Amino acid sequence: MSVQGLKRLEVWKRAKDFALRIYREVLPKLPLEEKWGLAQQLRRSSVSIAANIAEGHGRFHYQDNVRFCYIARGSLEETLSHLVFCHEAGFVPGEIYASLEKEGQEIEKMIYGYIGYLVKTKQGANESGAKRSVGEEQEIYAVEIFGLEDPTHV
Repeated sequence: MSVQGLKRLEVWKRAKDFALRIYREVLPKLPLEEKWGLAQQLRRSSVSIAANIAEGHGRFHYQDNVRFCYIARGSLEETLSHLVFCHEAGFVPGEIYASLEKEGQEIEKMIYGYIGYLVKTKQGANESGAKRSVGEEQEIYAVEIFGLEDPTHV
């Protein structure tokens, strides 16, 4: 994958722009005592949305991509939670909060739409090695519990 391929992905672009808005419109409004606590949390969670979409986009199999989309959605929810706090604490004016909340809801819908597309198209499902699983073969293990050889008689 290349950055050019990622730049064609609308959900990634919206998530990236959302993080940039957090940096430009919210972080400067936080009081000095929140510059290291709340600001750091907002930075990490907002940037994580686009970063996880990008990581999933670069994965081999659609199921990996879907998993990272769910992680991105979690980061979006975390960011929105921080924004609610910022607004209720009086750090962010209502119009900025309302606009960011609406944008977050739109991005969430886009993430769900992207997940639906990935599941429908099953990208990578027929690629070489896609059906391989990583892990060990199923084996029966001898377990000794409390000095007993047969754990079913505990």
